[in-house]
Amino acid sequence: MTDFNRHPSSYHHWQLQIDGDIAHLRMNVDPAHPFRPGYELKLNSYDLGVDMELADAIQRLRFEHPEVKVVVLGSAQERAFCAGANIWMLAESSHPFKVNFCKYTNETRLSLEDASQHSGLKSICAVNAACAGGGYELALACDEIHLVDDNNSAVSLPEVPLLGVLPGTGGLTRLVDKRKVRRDRADVFCTMAEGVRGKKAVAWGLVDATWKKSQFAEKVTARARELAAALPTRAPRGVTLPPIHFRRDGDTYAWTHVRLQVEPAARRATLTVHGPVGEQPRDGAGYAAVGASAWALQCWRELDDALLQLRFDHEEVGLIVLQTRGDRQALLQVERDLAANRSHWLCNEILLQMARTLRRFDLMARSSYALVDADACCAGAFLELTLACDRIYALDSDRVQMAIGPLSQGLLPMSHGLSRLQNRFLARPEHAARLAAEMPTSTGAEIDEQGLCTYLLDPVDWDDDVRIALEERVSLSPDALTGMEASLRFGGVENCDSKIFGRLSAWQNWIFTRPNATGDEGALTRYGAPESAKFDWRRT
Repeated sequence: MTDFNRHPSSYHHWQLQIDGDIAHLRMNVDPAHPFRPGYELKLNSYDLGVDMELADAIQRLRFEHPEVKVVVLGSAQERAFCAGANIWMLAESSHPFKVNFCKYTNETRLSLEDASQHSGLKSICAVNAACAGGGYELALACDEIHLVDDNNSAVSLPEVPLLGVLPGTGGLTRLVDKRKVRRDRADVFCTMAEGVRGKKAVAWGLVDATWKKSQFAEKVTARARELAAALPTRAPRGVTLPPIHFRRDGDTYAWTHVRLQVEPAARRATLTVHGPVGEQPRDGAGYAAVGASAWALQCWRELDDALLQLRFDHEEVGLIVLQTRGDRQALLQVERDLAANRSHWLCNEILLQMARTLRRFDLMARSSYALVDADACCAGAFLELTLACDRIYALDSDRVQMAIGPLSQGLLPMSHGLSRLQNRFLARPEHAARLAAEMPTSTGAEIDEQGLCTYLLDPVDWDDDVRIALEERVSLSPDALTGMEASLRFGGVENCDSKIFGRLSAWQNWIFTRPNATGDEGALTRYGAPESAKFDWRRT
């Protein structure tokens, strides 16, 4: 069982300091506190535990410190800004853990970019020393990168020449898509183990500014103040985020609004999400008064935790069976109130949290089937969860309803920017637009006519058809399914975010299993040994 709860008072690897409208987040990795025993975190190299603290810090800045306008990410160590992901950790980890670790890392960086785009929280990366691999990827996620000019410090993505593996796909994609570095220069940069420093790094677009060591802190602080002065204040104070706890009974996890039942022998898990019960806040002031206990925030934080438990602690689960429960009208009322008050900073942050959790669900490397039965609460954001599934099985009954809510108009976008209705009806964009505008409630045969289910099943056949469908899915090759699902889930035009995760699913899965990386004589296996790696030189 992995505990994803973190708090600044117990950080081992980061220092968070709030100074008015500017926050300083300094990396100071404790080598003696790896996520798992067996390796040492030297030179500010990171592992999952380091990333968990970073994710927590970004989340707390968004919810607990809305007064902060700019966060400056730096290093408390003079010798290194960040050496990237710890190679010993990668070499010793299972293949699923490596890929899930990379996925979590990129989701955390995307949350930083999301905060800049949608919350007005800007970020500056103050690179005060050598910055390599994943360290530079973190810098690339920031709005600006400032590099010390000391004739020694450089930025680099050295994985190709040093490790024989793909530089973290997020870094490559951000290099050309976000910073728009010329392809030929990016090619040279990614094959230079020593990296690029000083004025050349600025000229190539790898960083935004470089300063002499004697001026560095002063110049970065001045820029942070300049940025902060141009930004509005979201709120003078935030809400406290308490830990997310669950009760575990064998293979069953129970949160307040979420339940996860894992069936290891069947290689599947049933994820049940419950809607709001009782009175809920109606406006921003109400949400600020209730805080993190409001259903709209607590439920989606719990769902996020459940997805992470599945991802890291239940690698054998190949199929997620989604069930929704609750009062459809109560759920839709919550969404109407949030949408009407999204100009309030907290309502906006709750909507963004819902969107991030849904995107994590989209990116699960597991098959997902939604069961819409007579007890389902398939409405609003729960309908978004349903539409995120690979297949939807609906019961043909007047008791079954699917209701589109106000958030389906684009407030909960997928990684590539489309709503799930737009993604579902690529050939019929006018149909997606009509459903989003009219927000109909469909019943029985209307569900199938509107294209909102994969199969509309007769009540007599429901149990057998569902059982056969679930058993069939888990019998198929997990590798083939991962490739198939990653290719089918995101239709239409790609963007930077969807490219990152598409390549994580495909290229890193392939590279991490090739003998050139993880074989007996591969680069990761021989890292740190006197013998060089031996490669199969055939290009495929």
